[in-house]
Amino acid sequence: MTLNIDKSWKKELYTEFEKPYFKDLIAFVEHEYQNHQCFPPKSEIFNALNHCHFEDLKVVIIGQDPYHDIGQANGLCFSVNDGIKHPPSLVNIFKELETDLGIPYPKSGNLMPWANQGVLLLNATLTVRAHKPGSHQKKGWEQFTDVVIKTISNEKTNVVFLLWGGFAKKKKKLIDVSKHTVLESGHPSPLSANRGYWFGNKNFSKTNSQLEQGGESVIDWKLQ
Repeated sequence: MTLNIDKSWKKELYTEFEKPYFKDLIAFVEHEYQNHQCFPPKSEIFNALNHCHFEDLKVVIIGQDPYHDIGQANGLCFSVNDGIKHPPSLVNIFKELETDLGIPYPKSGNLMPWANQGVLLLNATLTVRAHKPGSHQKKGWEQFTDVVIKTISNEKTNVVFLLWGGFAKKKKKLIDVSKHTVLESGHPSPLSANRGYWFGNKNFSKTNSQLEQGGESVIDWKLQ
């Protein structure tokens, strides 16, 4: 499988690509895509890195697994392709965006405009077999994406990390909180949100406030 990864990330991560775990991971992914329906499309597996170049990165949102139904996953966590019904977690993200910043609920669930502004929408696992959530976990993706997070923490400053839910919060140990901002919240899934752990977190306005304080341009969270 060709590693379709932007050169800015290849420069930072090149040592990983030769490690045995990564070679085993790529062999596993290649076999899965040849023998099963998997998501996202092979050309979009590294979309999170390809649409948010290392030098432009300002914000990190961490997800767990790609969506596993047909037409949903596009390589960005929580994001779906244009014209696809918004999954429940994405609905709640947009509701919080609406109450936090007054941004109208968008028609499209495609978060590519965020990525293009420096928001890394990173799932811990980058692929999944159709209709089998978690099917590609513990095959090496988590080791790779942990290195991505640690590299960001080590090599950059004043990045805002948004850790939503218990899984994402476990990644805090990879982040140097003395030089980065970590905003924690409940997960936007209905189970967490309806218990009061999501709504009202104001993570979007808080992110922009932190970026301004660090001398960075803010994120335009508005979507079409």
